[in-house]
Amino acid sequence: MADGVTPLVSSREGTRGLTYPHGEPPAPGEAKIVADGVLWLRLPLPMALNHINIYAIADGIGWAIVDTGIRTRESLEGWEAALAGPLGGLPVTQVICTHMHPDHIGLAGWLCERFDAPLKMTQLEYVTARMLLSDAGPAPEGGAAFYRATGWDDDRIAAWRKDYGMFGRGVFPLPGSYTRIVRDQVLRIGGEDWRVVVGNGHSPEHACLWRQADGVFISGDQILPRISSNISIWPTEPLANPLQDWMTSLDQLAAQLPDDLVVLPGHGDPFTGVKARLEALTRGHEISLTRLERALQTPKRAVDVFSTLFARAVGDGLYGMATGESLAHLNYLEAHGRARRDRDVDGVDWWTATNPETTT
Repeated sequence: MADGVTPLVSSREGTRGLTYPHGEPPAPGEAKIVADGVLWLRLPLPMALNHINIYAIADGIGWAIVDTGIRTRESLEGWEAALAGPLGGLPVTQVICTHMHPDHIGLAGWLCERFDAPLKMTQLEYVTARMLLSDAGPAPEGGAAFYRATGWDDDRIAAWRKDYGMFGRGVFPLPGSYTRIVRDQVLRIGGEDWRVVVGNGHSPEHACLWRQADGVFISGDQILPRISSNISIWPTEPLANPLQDWMTSLDQLAAQLPDDLVVLPGHGDPFTGVKARLEALTRGHEISLTRLERALQTPKRAVDVFSTLFARAVGDGLYGMATGESLAHLNYLEAHGRARRDRDVDGVDWWTATNPETTT
């Protein structure tokens, strides 16, 4: 599992109704004030999505840090510059991670160790991260069968075997203990209340932080301004339906959040217009599901529907995530009785719409 977000569907999802009040992003090692007592930092990522946003919240004698960047030399250099520069040499008082993808937790252990600071996460995110960090291989045969069923060929499966366990390469060892945060819990940071808002689908128990007093919402990857978070199926849970979880979370957020929030996302720029964005995300997936159902009038493998779902070509670097997201859409249709899978003698799944006459 890599960063967990890909710009695969960006051009098919509208951003009308959004404004970006804070201009150009900060350079690595620098910061911009985006709300009272809140700094926006940005670090580079070595992947198609080339940055991660970090937020530092004034917290008494130091800073509470939300998300950390991935474990790379460039990220560490950015942190050293930020700590000595805009963070004023003050200590990190606590590290809060929205979810367990390496770009968000990669340097959590490093910061916690350096400042003797507690790590705060939801339970499923912490436990899942620890599980993935401990699983260094060898690659299980069940995983190979999973990818064979999607239509991967032997060369691609061999490459997957070679890269197995790469999750841990981008993550500094996590602390052996953590402080659990839960839905609707109120965290006191710098004398202000931040409410924990939990979403699902992109990751198991994704935490957002909402300072209701002035409408500041740190969204992590649960709400992004220009791209949709990757919603994927992985070999560990092949029959899951994370897209249903995601769609339910979007509906819950739309009902819960006021439109005047300043949203501080994990990728992209801080924005306003959260209602329009949530509507666009929901509409984008509904359109994709309808288009996919039409494409399944003739049987297809998961790897055959990339062009139906994604607005850009899928190269080697995005192939795994594109496969996972295709399966998430297919599993959703299957769960709703709109598609079925049939496995052939070679162990490959072929997907067909169950009511093709309604999709013409």
